[in-house]
Amino acid sequence: MAKPALPANTDGAAAVPEADPLVERYLEHVRVEKRLAQRTVELYALDLQKLRANCAQAGVALTGVQNIHMRRWVAQMHSGGRSGRGIALILSGWRGFYTWLGREGLVTSNPVQDLRAPKAAKPLPKALSVDEAVQLAAYPGDDAANPSLEARDRCITELLYGCGLRIGELTGLDAVASSRARGWIDLPAAEAHVLGKGSKRRSVPVGGKALEALQDWLTLRSAWAKDDAALFINQRGTRLTPQHIRVRLKQRSLQAGLATPVHPHMLRHSFASHVLQSSGDLRAVQELLGHANITTTQVYTRLDFQHLAKVYDAAHPRASLAGGKPAGKTKS
Repeated sequence: MAKPALPANTDGAAAVPEADPLVERYLEHVRVEKRLAQRTVELYALDLQKLRANCAQAGVALTGVQNIHMRRWVAQMHSGGRSGRGIALILSGWRGFYTWLGREGLVTSNPVQDLRAPKAAKPLPKALSVDEAVQLAAYPGDDAANPSLEARDRCITELLYGCGLRIGELTGLDAVASSRARGWIDLPAAEAHVLGKGSKRRSVPVGGKALEALQDWLTLRSAWAKDDAALFINQRGTRLTPQHIRVRLKQRSLQAGLATPVHPHMLRHSFASHVLQSSGDLRAVQELLGHANITTTQVYTRLDFQHLAKVYDAAHPRASLAGGKPAGKTKS
């Protein structure tokens, strides 16, 4: 295996040897015995080069590294601007190396064992504005030559946004209820019964627009239907895959004039954010989404605050400084 180039020694640290027998043995172990992908082995090699450079600078052998050394190196990486996720990946590689050294009887403890990377800020889920979501849902489509295709895609969009379904819950819907069905829609009751994560069932209200779109699709679906019980099928009569729906929704969002291509989970986020904006009822949103823990749902309070902050910045006469700049940073 070709060895990645060693990092340049620009800080006056002791030179790192060209090769280290322990590192070479470990890389051979993960390549041959653990059968890791070549790219993964190369990334491990780069991480171990960083470790050896740190050891050379600190004047300590690989087998002599202590937890205090690791903590100092993590602090240096963090202050140098490396992300928490990047540090976590490096620590994972180092942890595996010292676990292997322990099994070989070359170290008595793992200096990385209880070390954790700094927490990375959780990115906010991407959600559409209310106007964008309505623009997409109300888009009439441009496939006049195939009204069945248009009715199906409109129904998919209405259910994803109107019910906050996961893509797997949507594709699992059957046209009629049965003991074998993973999910179905009860038209008279205006409820969707779905099988969510952890095989947990829940019922979600279906709004008037989604019911209207569903009835239109069911009227035309029979022309394609064969033996498949699936609610959403392709022109061959077989159940749609999540990937097929992602492609169709992305295409539809661009045709509708949205600046950002839309994916199914973005509509779920939009559903949750817009219900929370209107109701302020976090527990209800948790139930509608099927979250086992309310902390998972709480991320939408941050989206809700961002919405309120934008309204405030745009509307309040004392929100802006001279020149139109906001008087303060909005919470993120």
